[in-house]
Amino acid sequence: MPHHIPLITTLAAALGAALLLGVLARKLRLPPLAGYLLAGILIGPHTPGFVGDLALAGELSEIGIILLMFGVGLHFSPKELAEARGVAVPGALVQMGVATCLGWGLARLWGWTDGQGLVFGICLSVASTVVLLRALQERGAMTSTAGKIAVGWLVVEDLAMVVALVLVPVGAALLDGRAPAGMLTGMGVGNQAILLSLLITLGKVAIFVALMLVVGSRVLPWALSLVGGLRSRELFSLAALVAALGVAYIAYVAFGVSFALGAFLSGLVLGQSALSQKAAEQTLPLRDAFAVLFFVSVGMLFDPGILLREPLAVAAAALVVMGGKSVAAWAIARLRGMSHGEALVIAASLAQIGEFSFILAGIGVAEKIMPSAGRDLVLAVALLTIALNPAVFWLADRFGPAKAAAEAGRASSPAAP
Repeated sequence: MPHHIPLITTLAAALGAALLLGVLARKLRLPPLAGYLLAGILIGPHTPGFVGDLALAGELSEIGIILLMFGVGLHFSPKELAEARGVAVPGALVQMGVATCLGWGLARLWGWTDGQGLVFGICLSVASTVVLLRALQERGAMTSTAGKIAVGWLVVEDLAMVVALVLVPVGAALLDGRAPAGMLTGMGVGNQAILLSLLITLGKVAIFVALMLVVGSRVLPWALSLVGGLRSRELFSLAALVAALGVAYIAYVAFGVSFALGAFLSGLVLGQSALSQKAAEQTLPLRDAFAVLFFVSVGMLFDPGILLREPLAVAAAALVVMGGKSVAAWAIARLRGMSHGEALVIAASLAQIGEFSFILAGIGVAEKIMPSAGRDLVLAVALLTIALNPAVFWLADRFGPAKAAAEAGRASSPAAP
């Protein structure tokens, strides 16, 4: 019997293309994420041939965001952050500030508004969790001093982006003199309306966070333990997924908070329980599958024509990520007492952008606080910087030890008469 099967068709095409191009990327010693993005471009509306269902891909990407953020919350380690706080906390905040200002400056040169420039700059300021962790694992650097600090740095960036996903849409709209989405009709955009809008947004977030930390931190681990006591693998996996999707849905519907924040807090409160490792392992296959679909759906939205229309803009934005952001990270690490080689490893780790940038760019376009060309620029820069990240690590390896050895030789040589 004939069936209308757009969901199955889109899933089969997306996962099949992602597998083929992910394997190809891996063979070329590139992160598989680059292959997933290219798979999305291949089945998107801007390239010839088969076109996947964009509406369905959008909903699948929302599930991908929820599960990605749930995983970030599960793996959030206050201990790692505390150990690296001397370098990671000031370093991440200053580096994000520098990159945001550079991105904002570029956007203003292109004639964009302050609000659009703010969103674009923040998109360029945060590294990809997936790419950074994979690069450190492949180099065996996760347990090194530089690796631990890079992970702590990443945690601070992730936390800052969780806050940004809530506040940036409001702040960007206000910078452009427009009423933020969700502002009560007739409030206008005066000082009182701005203050009231911010208070409403912050109040909803504060109430939700308080409920999660006070009530959720007790109820969710208890419920998961209850299901775990039944010794059923599939029921435990189902319970963990319900925690991620259910809390994200409640956060969005009842508090007007993003799916991303709801899923992150769900993972965070479960991550502090004894069953966090089991929850992470049981949900990993589904999280990986939907993460792939998220990156494919992002690629489907990308218009490759921007590489021909705006090559200088793409190059300038990539230079902010690979040059400005990395130089700022290296300088901060050196100022905080790290060696030249360790500072270069951290700088190379952060010389790309990824999933948080895609999420924020998508919110920016949906809330009409960023042009669609901005999202295309972000995606083009992500593809370029992810593809070039192995080369950046190679340069860090080449110049880091060589300079360190030269400095050590100078220090050990007798002083000239």
